[in-house]
Amino acid sequence: MSDESQAPDHVAAEDAESEAPQAPAEQTLAEATDPRTHRFECRSCGYVYDPDEGVKKLAIPSGTAFEDLDAASFRCPVCRSRVGAFRDIGPRSKASGFEENLNYGLGVNRLTPGQKNVLIFGGLLLGFAFFLSLYSLR
Repeated sequence: MSDESQAPDHVAAEDAESEAPQAPAEQTLAEATDPRTHRFECRSCGYVYDPDEGVKKLAIPSGTAFEDLDAASFRCPVCRSRVGAFRDIGPRSKASGFEENLNYGLGVNRLTPGQKNVLIFGGLLLGFAFFLSLYSLR
C-alpha cells in the first residue's frame, strides 16, 4: 500500500521536471537531436532551407519542418530541384565543416558560419582601419 502512495508523488516530480525550463546547454543538445529543427541544403545550387525562416516566395510559414513539406509539390526556390536533391546539414547552431576536421586549428573549426563571418570581415575592417591610419603619420 505504501508503494501506491509513493507512485503519484514520483509521477508528479517527473512532471515538474519536464515542465521546468531547460538550461541553454540542454536546449542546444535537444535542438541537435531533433531532426525537425535541422536545415537542409540543395545539392544542386546550395540553397539552404531553414525551418525557422520558411520560404516566403512559396508561402511556407516559419516553423515548418522540412519533413512536413509536400514531397510532390515542393521545389527548390532557386533551381526547382525536387526534395530528393536536399541533404540534412544539421541545426543552425552546429559548427560548419567535416566532423573529422573540427579538432584541428586554433579552435576556429568549431565556430558556426556566422561567427566565422564576424571574424573574417572584422579582421578585414580592422586592417582597413590600420591602412587609413597611415595617412595620419604625416
